Amino acid sequence: MTSVSILMATWNGAARLVPQLDSFAAQDLPPAQLIVSDDGSTDATRQVLTDWAARHPAIALRLMDGPKAGAAQNFLSLLRQPVETDLWAISDQDDVWLQEKLRVAAAALAQGRADQPALYCGRSFEVNEDLTGHRLSRGAPWPASFAHALVQNIAGGNTMVLNRAAAEAIRKAALRTTDTVIHDWWVYQVITGIGGRVIFDDTPHLLYRQHGGNVIGANRGALATLMRAHMLVTGRFSDWCRRNIAALRAIEDMLTPENRALLSAFETARALPPLQSLAAIRKAGFYRQGLRGQLSLYAGALLKRL
Repeated sequence: MTSVSILMATWNGAARLVPQLDSFAAQDLPPAQLIVSDDGSTDATRQVLTDWAARHPAIALRLMDGPKAGAAQNFLSLLRQPVETDLWAISDQDDVWLQEKLRVAAAALAQGRADQPALYCGRSFEVNEDLTGHRLSRGAPWPASFAHALVQNIAGGNTMVLNRAAAEAIRKAALRTTDTVIHDWWVYQVITGIGGRVIFDDTPHLLYRQHGGNVIGANRGALATLMRAHMLVTGRFSDWCRRNIAALRAIEDMLTPENRALLSAFETARALPPLQSLAAIRKAGFYRQGLRGQLSLYAGALLKRL
């Protein structure tokens, strides 16, 4: 049977943790181990974890101390751990997985070559604090690629499952990376950058809980649109792109020759005057999902905010 490790980052998550943990135990494909990096919780998070582990001895718990430097660094510390199972599944601390999640992901990943890095991800049901109100998250009508990953992420971390080849590649990259903006965007960039396969599942297999404590919540609605526009105008998105480029430069020998050229083209386009930047973005084929997303990319070039 396919062996799975779940990698979960926690921080003061005791109030919502038990339903997520119980959903691990209820999986059709039971995980072999749960690796948790706790980032200095001051609530009962650690006690909840150890109590749950005592009730579920078939799932080994490894509880680590996190770096206490924010969510991205906490996840990065998990991604530096040795790869001990066939698959890595990444988890948030406050969702609920549907029982088929790991089974479906494992079946999808098994369709390709075992030696090719592969990332499974997909849509989710966005739910309220009390797990009511199932709203389907955004889809991805255009294919995954490095040309897309440099300017947008479609791979939600809480949906990610990596085959062993991908997990080994991510671990190698993580050991050489000191800064990431968002761990899941970085994983998506690395896997596409090294020529890996990305499987985006249009069928949701988890409940993505929305609440006031989300580090990053659902990316939809008028408020989300305004927030994205604010990020663009204020230069925050440009800073994220700069940091992403630096992280990829640290591992550029892992990238395919074509994707190293794309990375250089993106870096060059960002530095050009507005009209030349727009022309370079279009010539290189960088794209975001949907017409609105593509127009925002062009606006970023014209505003010098990429």
